[in-house]
Amino acid sequence: MVGAGVLSLPYALSELGWGPGVAVLVLSWIITLYTLWQMVEMHEMVPGKRFDRYHELGQYAFGEKLGLYIVVPQQLIVEVGVCIVYMVTGGKSLEKFHDTVCSTCKQIKLTYFIMIFASVHFVLSHLPNFNSISGVSLAAAVMSLSYSTIAWGASVAKSIQPEVQYGYKAKTAAGTVFNFFSGLGDIAFAYAGHNVVLEIQATIPSTPEKPSKGPMWKGVIVAYIVVALCYFPVALIGYWMFGNSIEDNILISLEKPAWLIAMANIFVVIHVIGSYQIYAMPVFDMIETVLVKKLNFRPSTTLRFFVRNFYVAFTMFIAITFPFFGGLLGFFGGFAFAPTTYFLPCIIWLAIYKPKKFGLSWWTNWICIVFGVCLMVLSPIGGLRQIILQAKEYEFYS
Repeated sequence: MVGAGVLSLPYALSELGWGPGVAVLVLSWIITLYTLWQMVEMHEMVPGKRFDRYHELGQYAFGEKLGLYIVVPQQLIVEVGVCIVYMVTGGKSLEKFHDTVCSTCKQIKLTYFIMIFASVHFVLSHLPNFNSISGVSLAAAVMSLSYSTIAWGASVAKSIQPEVQYGYKAKTAAGTVFNFFSGLGDIAFAYAGHNVVLEIQATIPSTPEKPSKGPMWKGVIVAYIVVALCYFPVALIGYWMFGNSIEDNILISLEKPAWLIAMANIFVVIHVIGSYQIYAMPVFDMIETVLVKKLNFRPSTTLRFFVRNFYVAFTMFIAITFPFFGGLLGFFGGFAFAPTTYFLPCIIWLAIYKPKKFGLSWWTNWICIVFGVCLMVLSPIGGLRQIILQAKEYEFYS
């Protein structure tokens, strides 16, 4: 559940300001926990049937064809978007590790670090299923807690920077507004576990006496406590110490103690290796299913080999082309994550359960939908502007 988006939360707060930033952070935690509860509940709402995929839930709510057209494109954008962002994150963390450990060494371009990170996935992508990456997932969970703690702990040790400023960084009103929009997307990106929650719940045994939603909900509660322990200290302490001079990845702002910052960056690399696989697995499943069922390819090791390697190469190429961590988070956070995380579960809930008009459930869901739609519309505008501004100064494939 803890994504690498946690590293950009202090930066998001610098774009939003103290009041709105803290409000959006806390609201997002509450809303996404609520929508996650809805998805866990809806997994087995039809007796004797389990919705093991997000699109199956959509099809039950909206009809066979419409459900597919609504859910699948959004899921794909989320999963591919995360994989691209994690390619950039992995490459940047490797680069920071190299520069911290060997400050006198010759500088190596970010492109090569992204390639090094991708090389691991050309191997890991051939693991058969979610259960086979449970060890990688456990390592990723431990790493995310570790580097989040290092991020805020090292910030406290560094103490408040001289001449720290908490005002908006942009010099113009338009720049401030666009940065505000991008900050919303950064926070939306951090809350991103909904796209694979049904696939994960599908791996839990279920009987009428002991439905899977029991252990799954316990897992969600533990995950969200960990999310709070990681997100809130990093966001609040990081912004408090650095103000609006914070980088879009807090570990880039921290320099000393060198051994601790180097270790934190390696933790990030291990974490995003695991997370990349969790988001890539459903995409592999989708592509291979289409090739076998629709285009009559024969299911084989060769097919898997080409599909998975092509996908890893594709995400690597996009990451090398647009290695802008902050801008990508803002863009994908709003464009893809807000629908599937903030309001699509609420729409499906309203369509299936039809709660009483103007009742508590009805109001709760509509408030989440309005908040989520605002995020979806506004965040990509700010994220895209950031990418364009950074691209002006960036030499592509230099």
